[in-house]
Amino acid sequence: MKETLEAINQMQADGVVGKYAIGGAVGATFYLEPAATVDVDIFVILPMVKSGILVNLAPIYDYLKARGGAVEDEHLVIGGWPVQFLPATDELELEALSAAASTTVEGVGTWVMSAEHLVAIALRTGRPKDYNRILQFLEQGAVDRKKLEMIVQRHNLTGKWQQFERRFLEGTHE
Repeated sequence: MKETLEAINQMQADGVVGKYAIGGAVGATFYLEPAATVDVDIFVILPMVKSGILVNLAPIYDYLKARGGAVEDEHLVIGGWPVQFLPATDELELEALSAAASTTVEGVGTWVMSAEHLVAIALRTGRPKDYNRILQFLEQGAVDRKKLEMIVQRHNLTGKWQQFERRFLEGTHE
């Protein structure tokens, strides 16, 4: 992971990406027991592009391929880790980047999304594995429920949260 994070930090220093934070299953491992995962999800702010509406990841791919990165399906393999770059494109993701916590992994400084933002993004995404991860966060007491509720309300996820509670939490004793 060290080499992967060093490469991403260098990309940020070189202006290829702006602020970034680790999300997804790897981000969750900062708060929960490690889980099997295929890749590292890196949410990024991309530098402004003058023309076009579509997000262009070519500068990231070109930069990393020129430095030994390999493309494998939708991932770039950096330091042996498959990495998926996900441009932060909505208010929830941008807020998650803004609120990301600074941490150190194998001696390398990096950023990780807060537990509450990881849960909110998982709730919005809504796949079975996302619901399982949310349950892990709740069962392990790894989220501040008040902070989570504020994020859920702020990003219009209250209906999804209520459905989640009815489906997975009714009848449980928290």
